[in-house]
Amino acid sequence: MSHPHRLRAAIHADGTTPLIGVFDMFSASVAAQHYDGMFVSGFGFAASHYGLPDIGFIAWPDIIAFVQRLRLAFPRQHLLVDIDDGYVDPETACHVVQSLEAVGASGVILEDQKRPRRCGHVDGKQVLPLEEYLEKLDMVLRARRDLVVVARTDATEEDEILRRAKALAATDADIVLVDGVRSVDWIHKVRRVIGDKPLLFNQIAGGKSPRLSLSELTGLGVDVAIYSTPCLFAAQTAIDRALTDLKAADGRLPQTGPDTVGVAECLALLEKNISRHHEHAPA
Repeated sequence: MSHPHRLRAAIHADGTTPLIGVFDMFSASVAAQHYDGMFVSGFGFAASHYGLPDIGFIAWPDIIAFVQRLRLAFPRQHLLVDIDDGYVDPETACHVVQSLEAVGASGVILEDQKRPRRCGHVDGKQVLPLEEYLEKLDMVLRARRDLVVVARTDATEEDEILRRAKALAATDADIVLVDGVRSVDWIHKVRRVIGDKPLLFNQIAGGKSPRLSLSELTGLGVDVAIYSTPCLFAAQTAIDRALTDLKAADGRLPQTGPDTVGVAECLALLEKNISRHHEHAPA
Protein backbone atom coordinates (compact mmCIF):
# COMPACT_ATOMS: atom_id res chain seq x y z
CA MET A 1 0.00 0.00 0.00
CA SER A 2 1.40 3.42 -0.96
CA HIS A 3 2.09 6.15 1.58
CA PRO A 4 -0.94 8.24 0.51
CA HIS A 5 -3.17 5.15 0.59
CA ARG A 6 -2.05 4.32 4.12
CA LEU A 7 -2.76 7.86 5.31
CA ARG A 8 -6.13 7.86 3.56
CA ALA A 9 -7.02 4.58 5.27
CA ALA A 10 -6.09 6.05 8.67
CA ILE A 11 -8.21 9.12 7.98
CA HIS A 12 -11.26 7.01 7.21
CA ALA A 13 -10.76 4.65 10.15
CA ASP A 14 -12.62 5.13 13.42
CA GLY A 15 -11.30 7.79 15.77
CA THR A 16 -9.08 10.82 15.25
CA THR A 17 -5.66 10.22 13.68
CA PRO A 18 -2.90 12.23 15.43
CA LEU A 19 0.05 13.63 13.45
CA ILE A 20 2.89 15.08 15.50
CA GLY A 21 4.72 18.19 14.31
CA VAL A 22 8.46 17.67 13.81
CA PHE A 23 11.05 20.31 13.00
CA ASP A 24 14.22 18.34 12.22
CA MET A 25 15.51 14.79 11.94
CA PHE A 26 16.22 14.48 15.64
CA SER A 27 12.76 15.58 16.78
CA ALA A 28 11.33 13.15 14.21
CA SER A 29 13.48 10.36 15.68
CA VAL A 30 11.97 10.94 19.11
CA ALA A 31 8.41 11.39 17.80
CA ALA A 32 8.60 8.11 15.88
CA GLN A 33 9.02 6.27 19.19
CA HIS A 34 5.56 7.41 20.27
CA TYR A 35 3.33 8.05 17.22
CA ASP A 36 2.73 6.56 13.78
CA GLY A 37 2.36 9.87 11.98
CA MET A 38 4.32 13.08 11.54
CA PHE A 39 3.37 16.57 10.45
CA VAL A 40 6.12 18.56 8.77
CA SER A 41 5.28 21.86 10.42
CA GLY A 42 6.03 25.10 8.60
CA PHE A 43 6.35 26.85 11.97
CA GLY A 44 8.87 24.29 13.18
CA PHE A 45 10.83 24.07 9.93
CA ALA A 46 11.19 27.86 9.63
CA ALA A 47 12.44 27.96 13.22
CA SER A 48 14.84 25.03 12.86
CA HIS A 49 16.17 25.46 9.33
CA TYR A 50 16.38 29.25 9.21
CA GLY A 51 15.97 30.48 12.77
CA LEU A 52 13.13 32.68 11.54
CA PRO A 53 9.41 33.06 12.27
CA ASP A 54 6.78 31.36 10.11
CA ILE A 55 5.99 34.31 7.84
CA GLY A 56 7.02 33.03 4.43
CA PHE A 57 10.77 32.44 4.49
CA ILE A 58 10.70 28.74 3.55
CA ALA A 59 12.20 27.86 0.15
CA TRP A 60 10.53 24.89 -1.50
CA PRO A 61 13.75 22.94 -2.37
CA ASP A 62 14.60 22.92 1.34
CA ILE A 63 11.28 21.37 2.36
CA ILE A 64 11.55 18.71 -0.37
CA ALA A 65 15.07 17.79 0.76
CA PHE A 66 13.89 17.52 4.37
CA VAL A 67 10.99 15.24 3.47
CA GLN A 68 13.32 13.06 1.40
CA ARG A 69 15.58 12.59 4.45
CA LEU A 70 12.56 11.87 6.65
CA ARG A 71 11.20 9.21 4.33
CA LEU A 72 14.53 7.38 4.13
CA ALA A 73 14.78 7.25 7.92
CA PHE A 74 11.08 6.61 8.62
CA PRO A 75 9.66 4.36 5.88
CA ARG A 76 6.47 3.49 7.79
CA GLN A 77 5.44 6.89 9.15
CA HIS A 78 2.66 9.05 7.73
CA LEU A 79 4.24 12.30 6.50
CA LEU A 80 1.82 15.19 6.07
CA VAL A 81 3.66 18.27 4.80
CA ASP A 82 2.74 21.93 5.28
CA ILE A 83 3.46 23.72 1.97
CA ASP A 84 1.98 27.07 3.07
CA ASP A 85 0.46 28.77 0.00
CA GLY A 86 2.30 26.50 -2.41
CA TYR A 87 5.14 29.03 -2.43
CA VAL A 88 2.99 31.70 -4.08
CA ASP A 89 2.75 30.66 -7.73
CA PRO A 90 0.31 27.88 -8.80
CA GLU A 91 2.89 26.35 -11.15
CA THR A 92 5.38 26.18 -8.29
CA ALA A 93 2.73 24.62 -6.07
CA CYS A 94 2.13 21.87 -8.65
CA HIS A 95 5.87 21.23 -9.04
CA VAL A 96 6.33 21.01 -5.27
CA VAL A 97 3.41 18.62 -4.89
CA GLN A 98 4.74 16.30 -7.58
CA SER A 99 8.25 16.46 -6.12
CA LEU A 100 7.01 15.68 -2.62
CA GLU A 101 4.98 12.76 -3.90
CA ALA A 102 8.09 11.44 -5.70
CA VAL A 103 10.16 11.50 -2.49
CA GLY A 104 7.51 9.72 -0.43
CA ALA A 105 5.26 12.30 1.22
CA SER A 106 1.84 11.06 2.28
CA GLY A 107 0.02 14.35 1.87
CA VAL A 108 0.21 18.14 1.81
CA ILE A 109 -1.69 21.09 3.25
CA LEU A 110 -2.36 24.02 0.89
CA GLU A 111 -3.66 27.25 2.44
CA ASP A 112 -5.55 30.21 0.98
CA GLN A 113 -3.41 32.94 2.53
CA LYS A 114 -1.83 35.70 0.51
CA ARG A 115 1.56 37.25 1.19
CA PRO A 116 2.82 38.34 3.63
CA ARG A 117 1.58 35.12 5.23
CA ARG A 118 1.30 34.39 8.94
CA CYS A 119 1.09 31.43 11.28
CA GLY A 120 -2.54 30.36 11.33
CA HIS A 121 -2.88 31.20 15.03
CA VAL A 122 -1.73 34.81 14.98
CA ASP A 123 -3.46 38.04 13.98
CA GLY A 124 -2.99 39.83 10.66
CA LYS A 125 -3.82 36.99 8.26
CA GLN A 126 -5.09 37.90 4.78
CA VAL A 127 -6.70 35.48 2.33
CA LEU A 128 -6.78 35.25 -1.44
CA PRO A 129 -10.07 35.76 -3.26
CA LEU A 130 -11.85 32.42 -3.03
CA GLU A 131 -11.95 31.82 -6.78
CA GLU A 132 -8.21 32.45 -7.06
CA TYR A 133 -7.49 29.91 -4.35
CA LEU A 134 -9.87 27.36 -5.85
CA GLU A 135 -8.07 27.65 -9.19
CA LYS A 136 -4.72 26.99 -7.50
CA LEU A 137 -6.20 24.09 -5.52
CA ASP A 138 -7.69 22.58 -8.68
CA MET A 139 -4.31 22.73 -10.43
CA VAL A 140 -2.68 20.98 -7.48
CA LEU A 141 -5.37 18.30 -7.38
CA ARG A 142 -4.90 17.60 -11.07
CA ALA A 143 -1.10 17.55 -10.69
CA ARG A 144 -1.00 14.91 -7.94
CA ARG A 145 -1.19 11.21 -8.68
CA ASP A 146 -2.42 9.88 -5.36
CA LEU A 147 -1.18 12.36 -2.73
CA VAL A 148 -3.58 13.32 0.06
CA VAL A 149 -4.42 17.03 -0.23
CA VAL A 150 -5.75 19.10 2.66
CA ALA A 151 -7.54 22.29 1.63
CA ARG A 152 -7.01 24.92 4.32
CA THR A 153 -8.69 28.26 4.86
CA ASP A 154 -7.37 31.00 7.13
CA ALA A 155 -10.47 33.17 6.90
CA THR A 156 -11.31 34.94 10.16
CA GLU A 157 -14.75 36.48 9.53
CA GLU A 158 -17.50 34.12 10.61
CA ASP A 159 -19.60 34.18 7.43
CA GLU A 160 -16.51 33.85 5.27
CA ILE A 161 -15.21 30.88 7.29
CA LEU A 162 -18.37 28.92 6.58
CA ARG A 163 -18.58 30.04 2.93
CA ARG A 164 -15.04 28.90 2.28
CA ALA A 165 -15.34 25.67 4.26
CA LYS A 166 -18.38 24.70 2.22
CA ALA A 167 -16.60 25.56 -1.04
CA LEU A 168 -13.50 23.55 -0.10
CA ALA A 169 -15.64 20.56 0.85
CA ALA A 170 -17.16 20.61 -2.64
CA THR A 171 -13.75 20.10 -4.29
CA ASP A 172 -11.80 16.86 -4.76
CA ALA A 173 -9.54 17.72 -1.81
CA ASP A 174 -9.37 14.85 0.67
CA ILE A 175 -9.73 16.90 3.86
CA VAL A 176 -10.78 20.38 4.99
CA LEU A 177 -8.91 22.45 7.58
CA VAL A 178 -10.19 25.71 9.05
CA ASP A 179 -7.15 27.02 10.91
CA GLY A 180 -7.40 29.04 14.09
CA VAL A 181 -10.85 27.70 15.08
CA ARG A 182 -11.64 29.47 18.35
CA SER A 183 -14.24 27.25 20.02
CA VAL A 184 -15.96 23.87 20.13
CA ASP A 185 -19.08 25.58 18.83
CA TRP A 186 -17.18 26.57 15.69
CA ILE A 187 -15.98 23.02 15.16
CA HIS A 188 -19.65 21.99 15.17
CA LYS A 189 -20.51 24.73 12.64
CA VAL A 190 -17.71 23.72 10.28
CA ARG A 191 -18.56 20.04 10.63
CA ARG A 192 -22.16 20.77 9.58
CA VAL A 193 -21.31 22.80 6.47
CA ILE A 194 -18.71 20.36 5.08
CA GLY A 195 -21.00 17.33 5.28
CA ASP A 196 -19.19 13.99 5.03
CA LYS A 197 -15.84 15.48 3.99
CA PRO A 198 -13.07 14.55 6.46
CA LEU A 199 -12.14 17.34 8.88
CA LEU A 200 -8.69 18.22 10.22
CA PHE A 201 -8.09 20.19 13.43
CA ASN A 202 -4.85 22.01 14.23
CA GLN A 203 -3.91 22.86 17.79
CA ILE A 204 -0.81 24.68 18.95
CA ALA A 205 0.22 25.59 22.49
CA GLY A 206 -0.70 29.21 23.14
CA GLY A 207 -2.73 29.36 19.92
CA LYS A 208 -6.31 30.41 19.29
CA SER A 209 -7.93 26.95 19.30
CA PRO A 210 -9.18 25.15 22.42
CA ARG A 211 -7.08 22.41 24.01
CA LEU A 212 -8.96 19.18 23.23
CA SER A 213 -8.17 15.50 23.70
CA LEU A 214 -8.32 12.98 20.88
CA SER A 215 -11.42 11.45 22.47
CA GLU A 216 -13.12 14.85 22.52
CA LEU A 217 -12.14 15.51 18.91
CA THR A 218 -13.54 12.14 17.86
CA GLY A 219 -16.82 13.07 19.51
CA LEU A 220 -16.83 16.30 17.51
CA GLY A 221 -16.41 14.45 14.21
CA VAL A 222 -12.76 15.40 13.66
CA ASP A 223 -10.87 12.86 11.55
CA VAL A 224 -7.28 14.12 11.84
CA ALA A 225 -5.49 16.21 14.49
CA ILE A 226 -2.16 17.87 13.81
CA TYR A 227 0.01 19.03 16.69
CA SER A 228 2.27 21.63 15.10
CA THR A 229 4.82 22.44 17.77
CA PRO A 230 4.95 20.13 20.83
CA CYS A 231 8.48 18.99 19.94
CA LEU A 232 9.74 22.49 19.13
CA PHE A 233 8.37 24.11 22.28
CA ALA A 234 9.54 21.20 24.45
CA ALA A 235 13.02 21.52 22.96
CA GLN A 236 13.14 25.24 23.68
CA THR A 237 12.03 24.63 27.27
CA ALA A 238 14.45 21.75 27.88
CA ILE A 239 17.48 23.36 26.25
CA ASP A 240 16.96 26.60 28.14
CA ARG A 241 16.61 24.71 31.42
CA ALA A 242 19.68 22.52 30.75
CA LEU A 243 21.90 25.49 29.95
CA THR A 244 20.62 27.47 32.91
CA ASP A 245 21.49 24.51 35.15
CA LEU A 246 24.90 24.12 33.49
CA LYS A 247 25.72 27.75 34.11
CA ALA A 248 24.57 27.50 37.73
CA ALA A 249 26.81 24.42 38.21
CA ASP A 250 29.86 26.34 36.99
CA GLY A 251 30.01 24.25 33.82
CA ARG A 252 29.90 20.81 35.50
CA LEU A 253 27.77 18.37 33.50
CA PRO A 254 24.98 16.61 35.41
CA GLN A 255 25.34 12.98 36.43
CA THR A 256 23.61 10.61 34.00
CA GLY A 257 21.07 8.11 35.28
CA PRO A 258 18.09 5.96 34.26
CA ASP A 259 15.93 9.02 33.51
CA THR A 260 18.54 10.98 31.54
CA VAL A 261 20.13 10.73 28.10
CA GLY A 262 23.84 10.18 27.53
CA VAL A 263 25.95 9.06 24.59
CA ALA A 264 24.67 5.46 24.55
CA GLU A 265 21.00 6.40 24.69
CA CYS A 266 21.32 8.99 21.94
CA LEU A 267 23.23 6.65 19.63
CA ALA A 268 20.68 3.88 20.20
CA LEU A 269 17.93 6.21 19.03
CA LEU A 270 19.80 7.35 15.93
CA GLU A 271 20.96 3.91 14.84
CA LYS A 272 17.33 2.95 14.25
CA ASN A 273 17.28 5.44 11.36
CA ILE A 274 19.98 3.69 9.33
CA SER A 275 18.24 2.48 6.19
CA ARG A 276 19.75 -1.03 6.18
CA HIS A 277 17.80 -1.71 9.40
CA HIS A 278 14.49 -1.12 7.62
CA GLU A 279 12.91 -4.25 6.20
CA HIS A 280 9.69 -4.65 4.23
CA ALA A 281 9.03 -0.89 4.05
CA PRO A 282 5.85 0.18 2.21
CA ALA A 283 6.19 0.95 -1.49
